[in-house]
Amino acid sequence: MSTHHTHPVPAAACCQSPMTSNTHSDHCDMHAAPTSRPATHNAHAGHTSSSLPQLTTAATMHCLTGCAIGEFVGLAIGVTLGLAPWATMALATLLGFVSGFALGLRPLIKQGMSLTEAFKAIWLGEVISISVMEFAMNFTDYHVGGVMAPALSSPIFWIGYGAALVAGFLAAWPVNYWMLSRSIKKPCH
Repeated sequence: MSTHHTHPVPAAACCQSPMTSNTHSDHCDMHAAPTSRPATHNAHAGHTSSSLPQLTTAATMHCLTGCAIGEFVGLAIGVTLGLAPWATMALATLLGFVSGFALGLRPLIKQGMSLTEAFKAIWLGEVISISVMEFAMNFTDYHVGGVMAPALSSPIFWIGYGAALVAGFLAAWPVNYWMLSRSIKKPCH
């Protein structure tokens, strides 16, 4: 597989600093799936290349970080208040989407994009990725029993949450790989 990105840091971190010679859109396009672009470009000349699997892993970890934050808060609220498992999972999913999108939008807005522009740039890839991740996380946590834990101090809560994180990553990685390979999702948010 040909390389297409010449930056050694994860793509999610790559777009978090302001651009000096490229617009955000041009820069993100350079991180998209393999194309006929040259292996190096002026803004990053001299760096080692990243493969599509490496970019996929970075994008999936970035997505997992956002989902994990909201998922944890939702599960913690639901378990602490003694909500029914389905209500707890609905709250965790909602907050997973909120935190996932917030984490995706933040670097784009910091680079000067409006909220609307940033949302348009990421919405499809994020909706697909977060949906797959949240489904896998909640399915796993439910079957492990974490959402039905009597308290946050219960080991089953933490076992369920840990298993959910692994399941979310494993479910979303191939989906993100597919989206990145077809430029549906950009790895820099």
